[in-house]
Amino acid sequence: MFQYLKDLQKRKNEKNKDNNKLTENEKNLRFMMISASVLIGLFIYTLIKSDSVMLNGSYIIGIGFLFFLMILSFYLNKYKEKVRAMIPANKFQDEMEKAKENNEYSKNNEVSSELNSQIEPIVSSMKFSDIAGIESIKEELEEIVDFLHNPKKYTFYGATLPKGVLLVGPPGVGKTLIARAVAGEADVPFFYQSGASFVHIYVGMGAKRVKELFLKAKSMAPSIIFIDEIDAVGKSRNGGSNDEREATLNELLTQMDGFDGENGVIVIAATNKIEVLDEALLRAGRFDRRVFLSLPSLNDRIKILQLYTKNKKINFDINKLANDTSGFSSAALATLINEALLNMIKTNNISLSEDDISIAKQKVQFGKKQINILSDTQKDILATYQACKAFVMQKNVSLFDDGISDEICEYPSKNELMERIQNYLAGSVGIETIKNEKYVVFPNELQCAKEIANDMVLKYDMGSGAKEILDSVKNDLRAKFETQTYEILRLRDIMIKDEVIVF
Repeated sequence: MFQYLKDLQKRKNEKNKDNNKLTENEKNLRFMMISASVLIGLFIYTLIKSDSVMLNGSYIIGIGFLFFLMILSFYLNKYKEKVRAMIPANKFQDEMEKAKENNEYSKNNEVSSELNSQIEPIVSSMKFSDIAGIESIKEELEEIVDFLHNPKKYTFYGATLPKGVLLVGPPGVGKTLIARAVAGEADVPFFYQSGASFVHIYVGMGAKRVKELFLKAKSMAPSIIFIDEIDAVGKSRNGGSNDEREATLNELLTQMDGFDGENGVIVIAATNKIEVLDEALLRAGRFDRRVFLSLPSLNDRIKILQLYTKNKKINFDINKLANDTSGFSSAALATLINEALLNMIKTNNISLSEDDISIAKQKVQFGKKQINILSDTQKDILATYQACKAFVMQKNVSLFDDGISDEICEYPSKNELMERIQNYLAGSVGIETIKNEKYVVFPNELQCAKEIANDMVLKYDMGSGAKEILDSVKNDLRAKFETQTYEILRLRDIMIKDEVIVF
């Protein structure tokens, strides 16, 4: 029964297919027949209604020609299969249709082929010795390099390579250079991609690019995937849309979950906006390690300047220059030395002088607004502010730390929350007590203190008012600083000299 219904449906489909199959030739033949019939009817009507003058030979020949066309069209329509076999025009038409299909295929795959051509690995020749001022960072990354060199040493005991390392720090501190150095030390392929390169106007192209990137990295393992400015694609999802960026982020999360540490692929990402990243991206199992980089300290700047002036003839004091460039990133120091070299060549000198450095410093300072050279007064204010924080927290603090990297407790007590407020307010209250003047240094820390106080009142029911909590903490800090002014000034002098306080 089922076979009968199947055959019946098949015959019905074939019949419909034959009925619907109408080529251009058949349309033309039908048009010829209809046109000839209409014209013949008009001629006959004219002959009947007009006078005898119209009954001459030309009209008879015209009617005969129209009858011929009508008969020819009927004949061609009846034997259309034989006529189609005799006319080779269909071959040209088929070729045109194939060319059109190929053109459409080419257009649909144009973006895909472009993506494939851009995902190519490089072998980095950079080493840790080519980067100065990152001794503490080297310790964090040497284990990863050793794992890529000798994975069996770790897999023998069941240990796996961290899936991801997140480099966090302000622009210009060398996050990309550090990732290249890791690849160079391990001597493995290095896949560099910018976060913005995953965001496309074509729906699905970003996710496709992520998938192709991970597939290629796995095929060439051990290897390193470096995603610069990951915040461009990894921003927190609001749940109200399903746009291209969120689809790309979902694919990235899936890919990072889809491979284990034994395949020798590690993802290194860089950002200066960790607060905007999605929580799913930051959880353990994706970016297992976070490496925080800050602006180089005085000793770091000395080493960086020594590296950039290596094998160059100089006629200035590197230690003095390092002391005068507080607030410079490693990239800014590189630009400074390069501008000085350009000025040296322009003036036909053979060694870098103080004048070259002075001219270059003005270009860097005033040509790039994001770089600020601190005056002695500004440095004193900032050092006093940070010394007060270091005294209260009893932790290492550098001159340019603009935040507090404390551990967030899952179940904080009231004392722990009060201690965090104290850490955030220590700098502003301390400098007000020491200098008897209020200063705006890091307003984000004041905002964080207010948010914690508001949460204690509104969410945790740990106080009657946020202002009351803040005033209580400020009074305790003032009393502490007034009795320990000498110690604060001592820490300030250390901060001015070394730009870091170590406990």
